[in-house]
Amino acid sequence: MAVERSAPILVASNRGPVSYALDQDGSLVPKRGGGGLVSGLSAIGPDAGAVWVCAALGDGDREAARRAGAGHLDPDHTGGQQVRMLDIAPDVFAAAYNGVANSVLWFVHHLLYQTPVEPVFDAEFRAQWAAYETYNAAFADALAQEAAEGAVVLVQDYHLALVPGLLRARRPDLRIGHFSHTPWAPPDYYRLLPDDVAAGVLRGILGGDRAAFLTGRWAAAFADCCAAVLGAEVVRGTDGSATAVRFEGRETRLGVHGLGADADFLRERSRAADVDERLAALREQIGPGRKTIVRVDRTELSKNIVRGLLAYRRLLETRPEWRERVVHVAFAYPSRQDLAVYRDYTERVRVLAEEINAEYGTEGWQPVALHVKDDFARSLAAYRLADVALVNPIRDGMNLVAKEVPVVSERGCALVLSREAGAYEELGADAVVVNPYDVEGTARALDEALRTPEDERADRTKHLAAAATALPPRDWFLAQLRALQEG
Repeated sequence: MAVERSAPILVASNRGPVSYALDQDGSLVPKRGGGGLVSGLSAIGPDAGAVWVCAALGDGDREAARRAGAGHLDPDHTGGQQVRMLDIAPDVFAAAYNGVANSVLWFVHHLLYQTPVEPVFDAEFRAQWAAYETYNAAFADALAQEAAEGAVVLVQDYHLALVPGLLRARRPDLRIGHFSHTPWAPPDYYRLLPDDVAAGVLRGILGGDRAAFLTGRWAAAFADCCAAVLGAEVVRGTDGSATAVRFEGRETRLGVHGLGADADFLRERSRAADVDERLAALREQIGPGRKTIVRVDRTELSKNIVRGLLAYRRLLETRPEWRERVVHVAFAYPSRQDLAVYRDYTERVRVLAEEINAEYGTEGWQPVALHVKDDFARSLAAYRLADVALVNPIRDGMNLVAKEVPVVSERGCALVLSREAGAYEELGADAVVVNPYDVEGTARALDEALRTPEDERADRTKHLAAAATALPPRDWFLAQLRALQEG
């Protein structure tokens, strides 16, 4: 058992702030990560005694966790943060992470199932669910060991939905919050899950003092599921919005924190030399005088890249005046390639881009510039030159790309935005809004966005950037922390 560390603040997430690779000589090579949690935790400072509990994701991580005392990583590798990395058995981790979190909970919340044939909750799923329970219990054990009396614990995302309830049973003195970075499914769809699993996930989150979400829409859906599945009481404010859920003698307050873009970081990083180099290369590839439609996504099923490409093809078909005058710069970075359905989707994206180029391309013009190698500097370069940004997810908890592009854009950028993205709640008024399933409608929206006058585009971009940066990562994290501490 780990030595008690008496941390007053704890964060728990599947992925931590550092990952490790094993060098040929057996040495460990750390690589620090980024994102809202890293930025947020740094906001409270190393003297706060906070501990971040995360899982070892690969062989390098597992070796680092084994070499570290009780899994506590070298602070030199973590930017001075205290990090405990859990060496969970690889087969348990794989079943929990791929079998349940990414292949079931993600699919439910993003409404991704082809219901005539899936899901199938059979004996294999039951074994995976048992692994998910074991994985969550490992986090609950570690947090219980690390936490000081009355400590505040912020549990992150669908990977760890059971942790609040498990931790409550171990340490009823703690202040526990859960934050969902995904959408939340409406009750009818959520109830695709086996009844005991659907109830177990809700009970897990309701073990916390607070359950928070990226938008009011997702918080409302969670409350509706609690009422439909558990028979819980939903407490509502004067405006009718859900403010808390009462169940089995406890009350879990609901909160909304819309994660924003980190404007200072983005503006500084986007002007770095490597970004300028990528920008020059992209401009040469696009050619002079042409407009650009930019998308930057992982090949995640919910991102809707295929329909985006179909809409662009329809634009070229129905608006021939755009041929040779526009290029679709599509960054589709492979995601979750250990799952067959994601490999197939990535291939579909590649094939469709090739078909469009073969059908409409000319000697001096390639309609689609598809890039599949992840390159953050190149993404920022594309943000800078974009005339139109296409963000059309089927469903998305927030979507930071929609918020980042207006911050970095040089000349102003028209945003074509799905109404099913969480960002729609904040950005919809200044975007060209689309139904993500409507290819014809999206093609018309692309045409409208391309024709937006420059002064109007610049004005809208200013409004978008202001809304996008209203709650940057540090403030987002601290808002959660304060709300939990204040009870």
